[in-house]
This record gives sequence, C-alpha cells and structure tokens, in this order.
Amino acid sequence: MAKDQNYTADQHQMQYKSGMTRRDSLKLMMALAASTLLPAVLAGCDSAPVSTTDAGADAAKATTEHWPELKLAPITAPGYGKDPNLILPPESPWPLTLTQAQLTLVAVLSDILLPREGSVPSASEVHVPAVVDEWVSAPYERQQQDRLTILSALTWIDDEAQMRFSKTFVALTKTQQKAIMDDIAFDTAETPVQFKRIATAFGRFRSLVLAAFFCTPEGTKDIGYVGNVPIGGDYPGPTKEAYAHLDKVLADLGLTEYAYPIEAG
Repeated sequence: MAKDQNYTADQHQMQYKSGMTRRDSLKLMMALAASTLLPAVLAGCDSAPVSTTDAGADAAKATTEHWPELKLAPITAPGYGKDPNLILPPESPWPLTLTQAQLTLVAVLSDILLPREGSVPSASEVHVPAVVDEWVSAPYERQQQDRLTILSALTWIDDEAQMRFSKTFVALTKTQQKAIMDDIAFDTAETPVQFKRIATAFGRFRSLVLAAFFCTPEGTKDIGYVGNVPIGGDYPGPTKEAYAHLDKVLADLGLTEYAYPIEAG
C-alpha cells in the first residue's frame, strides 16, 4: 500500500540535533540581540495573507479557545556582566533550557517557515533552533519575556494537534500541520477569536526564526548582503553604474555642480 505522500519519512522518530557549538550559537544570539533586524522583521512579517487552500478532511474541526498557563521556574544563571568578551565568549554562560521535544518542534516549525529552496538551506540546516534555544535560555529581561511567549506557543501548538488529531504536531502529516498553521499564521481582522492570542505569540516566534536565519552567513548571502567582506589590494571605488546613478540623483536635485568627476581609465 502506498504511503501518504503528505507524511514525511520517520517523522515520529525525528529528533533535532544541532551541529552548532555553544560558542557559535552564542555569537549569533548576541548578533541578534545587538542588531536592528529583529524589530524590522517583527514589523514587516505580520501582514502576509493567510492561505485559503482547502485542507480537506485532514483539517479537522478547529478547537475552541484554550491557552496553557505555564509556571516557569525563573532563570537565575548570571549573564555576561557589563563588559562581555565578545571576541572569546565563555563556552557556557548559562544552561540551555529547551527540552529535546521542544527543540524538535522548533525545528519542524522553523522549516515550515523557512524550507530549503534550491541552494538556500532551511532554517534547521543553519541551526536556527539552537539560536532560539540560546535566546529563550538567556537570563535577560527581554529574552525571558520571549521565553514565556515562545514556550506557551509551543505548548499550545502541541495541545491543538492532540485535540484535533490525537498526535503531537511533529507526528502529523504535512496537510494536518498546514491546517493548524493556516489558522494561527497571522493575526488579522478575519482571525477567529480563539486564535487571536496564539497568532500573536506565533508572530513573535516567527520573527525570532526569521531574524536568526538572516543573521547567519547563509541568510545574509540569500538577501544579497555583501558587507563585512575584506577587499584585497587598493580600493577600486564605485562602479561606473554607481557613478551614473549618483549623477542622475544629483541632477534631479539640481546639484550637478557637486558631482564627482570620473577620471579617464
């Protein structure tokens, strides 16, 4: 009998294993915390349309409103202090707190948001779940606020999967997973009231995943960012195309007299 094409191989047994060292995941977490990328992603990723594709029988009936009231033990590990060594950070300034099941769920959700596309790797392939683990385990106020939000969202998603399909989210078919994701993907005027709270929480999770991805070398390459690359030899200067663009802008502004002449090559 043919297998369900919507079912990924060995999905029950899938367990995310990060190949990233603590040193590297800490560097990415600190880059994420120090950058302006996270607020930009947060502001720009919540207006996309929700899929209207009919998921058929695998959608199951949407549940009524529910929310996990988690009582998390406070993170008491010390941070870096006021003058952290960003060149050689300590290996383990605080313990990681996500369980294996939570990491695997983060990996599955991250790859739904950012699947592999051609030569561009998926979120889990560049160890985004490890960065999320660092983020929610860090003992700082901003990260601890996100910790409750993210862990509540993960718990809600597994609870919803159990109520709809009697399985954890990781064990669902892709069609079943999509049915849940379509309901919580974005908080819009059309979002049913029972999904408003989780849609907001999932929006924060999505922002973390996207920002973490685009802080990686693969992510920056995907968006065409070419900064922080050393130039060997003499600086070649702007291209002729760049000069032409600048000349046009200056002409439009009536500032042609300030154009910088290009020396004959």
